[in-house]
Amino acid sequence: MKFAREFLANTLVGGLLIVLPIYLAVLILLKGLRSLAALVRPLTVLLPEWLPAQGLLSLGLVLVLCFLLGIAVRTRAGRILRERMERSLFEKIPGYALFRSLSEQLAGQGRESTWKPALVEIEEALVPAFIIEELEDGRFTVFVPSVPTPLAGAVYILVGERVHALDVPFTQAISSISRWGSGSKDLVAAMTKAAG
Repeated sequence: MKFAREFLANTLVGGLLIVLPIYLAVLILLKGLRSLAALVRPLTVLLPEWLPAQGLLSLGLVLVLCFLLGIAVRTRAGRILRERMERSLFEKIPGYALFRSLSEQLAGQGRESTWKPALVEIEEALVPAFIIEELEDGRFTVFVPSVPTPLAGAVYILVGERVHALDVPFTQAISSISRWGSGSKDLVAAMTKAAG
């Protein structure tokens, strides 16, 4: 009974952690489109009536704004401002650091030392996990995700002998976990190759 409750809770939380950011992003986009509708309304008279000009112009304006913000963030001043905002505001939001780290890893921009795929020994089994950090005494903090929801799981601190770092892409490990372990043979092969 306890296992079923934990499974349902972990699966629900994992699903919410995926759906909620997407839902909020869509809501913000729709709100932005509505806010810009009044601004682009005078331009809609120049386009044919059959064309949903107001929506298209609003979407175009939002995309241009996102592009300009993306350029601004790439400048030195933009990076400094973004880092200050993250430290003072965003990092206080629960889960923000996790999502930032995961999205950086999925985009291939994350630091190699965090969320490194691994197989860890728990009881008599090898379990897919991610190395979060290495402690000064040689132990590792690892995150063992739930299957098939890799955003929910458990954290363990294990001795180094029980942690086998893998030289595989982050996305390959996530894919194996989200597909109920399909592809784990490649993870085991990577561990065996590193050991041999």
